[in-house]
Amino acid sequence: MPSSKGPDTSREEQAREEIVRICRLAWERGYVAAGDGNVSVRLAGGCLLVTPSGLSKGFLRPEQLMLTDLEGAALPTQADGARGLRPSSELRLHCEAYRQRPDIGAVIHAHPVAAVACSLAGISLAEAVLPEVVLDLGAIPTSRYASPASEEGPAAIRDLIRDHDALILDRHGSVTVGRDLWDAYLKLERMEHAASIVLAARHLGPVEPLPPAEAKRLAARHRALRGRP
Repeated sequence: MPSSKGPDTSREEQAREEIVRICRLAWERGYVAAGDGNVSVRLAGGCLLVTPSGLSKGFLRPEQLMLTDLEGAALPTQADGARGLRPSSELRLHCEAYRQRPDIGAVIHAHPVAAVACSLAGISLAEAVLPEVVLDLGAIPTSRYASPASEEGPAAIRDLIRDHDALILDRHGSVTVGRDLWDAYLKLERMEHAASIVLAARHLGPVEPLPPAEAKRLAARHRALRGRP
């Protein structure tokens, strides 16, 4: 049975089921492979529910998920299925996002093929090209390069994550955040779809950005939807 920290045991159990389902979807859609990627949810009581290191996201079980504090340290009380497991080595990215944004309830780090390919080819998704992407996500910047699972990772996303819900990690993967797990996952889908369209379009010819006035109007609507000036 899942372990509990704090009074809302039902919320933790629901979060475990949601993480497993999202991880399976991400694996089926090719956003992660092998043991890649990691997912976390912020729970009440000042703790995180996170995926363990080294396990395929397509075959996780709810009891294998781990509880950590907001610094990423495993809590002493874990579900039996998590005994002997370690939190994801990329949990530093998640903790940095939570530190910078109290509105964030979930973080997904994935390795989506098209988005990573854009970073390898030097193609930025920060430019306003697709109106629905500007409206839903705003700009999608690419962070500077940082070695995977290193202390450089949090510093590379620190300034960007304050104002963006979707980032591409140079030569590595992506980070998407949301008010809840489904919100973060749908932003991952939207970003990867946009990256696929941009790559396909560039094979056909030059890609024209949106007119500046339209890009500005959509960006303003995006900020308004997020409750930001």
